Amino acid sequence: MHATDFLSKTDIEINARVVAIFGTERYLKQECLQRIQGDAEGDEFGFIRIAGQDAVWRDVVTELSTVSMFGDQRRVMIDDADDFVSANRASLEAWVQNPARGSLLILDVRSWPANTRLAKAVAKSGLPLECSELKGATLHAWVRRLAKEQHDKTMDNECAQLIVQLAGNSLGLLSQEVAKLASVVGDNERISPEDVSRVVGGWRLETTWAMLDAVRDGNMSFAIESLEKLLRAGDAPQKVLGGTAFVFRKLAHATELARTGTPLPEALRSAGVMPRSVADSERYLRNIGYDRACQILPRLATADHDMKGGSRVEHRILLERLFVELSGTRTAG
Repeated sequence: MHATDFLSKTDIEINARVVAIFGTERYLKQECLQRIQGDAEGDEFGFIRIAGQDAVWRDVVTELSTVSMFGDQRRVMIDDADDFVSANRASLEAWVQNPARGSLLILDVRSWPANTRLAKAVAKSGLPLECSELKGATLHAWVRRLAKEQHDKTMDNECAQLIVQLAGNSLGLLSQEVAKLASVVGDNERISPEDVSRVVGGWRLETTWAMLDAVRDGNMSFAIESLEKLLRAGDAPQKVLGGTAFVFRKLAHATELARTGTPLPEALRSAGVMPRSVADSERYLRNIGYDRACQILPRLATADHDMKGGSRVEHRILLERLFVELSGTRTAG
């Protein structure tokens, strides 16, 4: 079971005697542990936490088998347990088949191959929880669900994409940003892209929007100056490319909608262009013409390919070249 499915259940009961929490996403692991433990982690008699490098199987079994006078379950967690699992695999396999009554063994591991006998045994009678990194549509859906379940706020998918684009894919940081947004919007039920731009982005976002507006309007000197400022401040070139793609993909989508007969202003709104930018974006597309507008997506794809190892050209130069290609001037490209 993936951790997100486990955490989304409101009435789940932990009946397993062995739980494997595996993967690299630390935020999900902590959330799963909190759900499993409830109030028990504060009970020094009912909950024992052992570092993997210090864990000895004999001592672990002793802790699991000791009847607690202050609780109805003895819980032992092994942190960073990969080496512990490797060294005690046969003993763990036997334990899963016949655990001590009233015990719960929690293994925190990075790797948990599903084809091992131990993993199969835990899948059958225990609880394996996958805490892998979330990406793409799955991550965006998680952000929206977090806003709704924890803060009773709604947002559309574009808003979730923008939060990820600005804050990155760390779930801990995203959780903080969503909480901040929920606090700022107050009684409003909906979080808008404008709210995200105001709260999450800071000066970097303002600089990014101004830079991309300059690309659209053909003001290349300002665009390059803004790019240098962002790169000097520590923004990764891949992040700048992601922001560029976020804006210009909408213009490419609007171009396709207009090709099928939708009036261009309506096409831009349907593609998700912010109302304040519709008029300038319409002027941009009419200025560069249909043929160049159709090259927006291929140029973004080429830049992404080159930045991921397809070219030895410095990333800054790749971005400058892309800006020139996308520039809202008749002579660009």
